[in-house]
Amino acid sequence: MAQDYYDLLGVSRQATPEEMKKAYRKLARQLHPDINDAPDAEDRFKEVTTAYEVLSDPQKKSVYDRGGDPLSSGGGMGAGFGQGFSFDDIMDAFFGAGAQRGPKSRTQRGQDALLRLNITLAEAAFGVEREFKVDTAVTCEVCEGTGAHGTSEPVTCNTCHGHGDVQHVQRSLLGDIRTSRPCPTCQGFGSVIPDPCAECRGDGRVRSRRTLTVDIPPGVDDGNRIQMSGEGEVGPGGGPAGDLYLELRVAKHSIYTRRGDSLNCQVTIPMTAAALGTKIDVPTLESERDDLEHEIEKVVTVDIPAGTQFGEHVIVKGKGVPRLNGAGRGDLTIQIVVKTPTDLDAEQRELLDALAKARNEEHVEPLFTDISRGMFGRIRNAFK
Repeated sequence: MAQDYYDLLGVSRQATPEEMKKAYRKLARQLHPDINDAPDAEDRFKEVTTAYEVLSDPQKKSVYDRGGDPLSSGGGMGAGFGQGFSFDDIMDAFFGAGAQRGPKSRTQRGQDALLRLNITLAEAAFGVEREFKVDTAVTCEVCEGTGAHGTSEPVTCNTCHGHGDVQHVQRSLLGDIRTSRPCPTCQGFGSVIPDPCAECRGDGRVRSRRTLTVDIPPGVDDGNRIQMSGEGEVGPGGGPAGDLYLELRVAKHSIYTRRGDSLNCQVTIPMTAAALGTKIDVPTLESERDDLEHEIEKVVTVDIPAGTQFGEHVIVKGKGVPRLNGAGRGDLTIQIVVKTPTDLDAEQRELLDALAKARNEEHVEPLFTDISRGMFGRIRNAFK
């Protein structure tokens, strides 16, 4: 024979089967035509594959070591593959030997679950303890998660003989290639339950509605999620439960809008009140809490200065939303809307006419705002 199979693999004649297998994987990764574009890569890949096929088979190796031709019965590489060379060895060369084969466990971790929970703005601001219902998989109480009826136990699968997978042979240009697939009888578990539990049908879990309680901390916002460990789906075979995630949905408020830890609202006052100044009582977010004993905490008195213009803001410190996981609160911003009267009677019109004469405002000259001072004005001027 012109070629030494031991030299092709780069091992000694005393090499163990594991050493030869390791050497072959390394060479196969280097020489496979899909990876190596050298002109002789395909031929060298075939040579090392033939060498490993011979040296990994005890009978062929014995013939080769005695100086005989181990491939004489079929001749060539195709015969070697056809006589049982496992395609798994090539797969191991590219994906490593660490891939787990064999039966999978019936006991597995359950999936995480996501549930949306609606709360009010006051509940988001000050926190609340809420009960809610969730439909999830729980451990079957009849079989206690085993999936078997009574004292029966799983038995070894007759199809895969406990391996969890079965071999499939496919003919190709290289010969017969064997691949592994999950056993269709036991679904890859390596065992079957001959007498499954009638309640869960062998799964070890059933669907059930549960009532849970969650503590929502102060300061949460729309879209925040709360993780409840171990409250998700129980796994197959009575496996540990996944986690439950609560995604908070904060309802719109009739008065307030929220921006971060600040609250904003609009208050409409008469034109005369804006001109003369006044005091107004504004309900705070505390007005929606039932646990406050003093009504004074539910209302804040705000001074409106004389001459307040439409759209001006009054800020009340510390009456916004508590900061999540932090100290203090945001502010309450009140935007003033000045209402001009439209239903004047004769006496009221006469009074306003007298006021206009006293202020020399009978004939008004319009005052135009210099929009170039604003941001949009600057943008406009930049394009000129």
